[in-house]
Amino acid sequence: MNPISDKELYELVNQLSETYFNKPFIDKVQFNARLRTTGGRYIPSRRIIELNPKYALEFEKEELYGIIKHELCHYHLHIEGKGYGHRDRDFRELLAKTGSPRHCKQLPSEEKRYRYTYACRNCNAVYKRVRKVDVSRYRCGKCRGKLKLI
Repeated sequence: MNPISDKELYELVNQLSETYFNKPFIDKVQFNARLRTTGGRYIPSRRIIELNPKYALEFEKEELYGIIKHELCHYHLHIEGKGYGHRDRDFRELLAKTGSPRHCKQLPSEEKRYRYTYACRNCNAVYKRVRKVDVSRYRCGKCRGKLKLI
């Protein structure tokens, strides 16, 4: 099921780490097929990077490289004792410096999953949902305007 072997994956991550961060990657990286809504994650307590194998199968290699660089930002900042969370300034600066994406694209296989689309009556913000939303109870998250079903 894995698009590339574990050894090749480790070599790829180490190569990207050396190229963009000038530091070696010395811990473990693996594919995790149970990841559904994210391209990858870094687990600080175990110092493991887990990647979603669907991104390697459904996208070009640049998207996978972007996800790996994003997770390496978490990894290297954690090892250095700096702020490695998404809201930390150190993390955002390192993302910009290395050209890493803040978010990954949605999988093409998951795009068709939405059944309901809502739009705000004031600012026209679009919300896609799998489940139906009670428009009399919920409002727009941006401007607090009323929602309508499209």
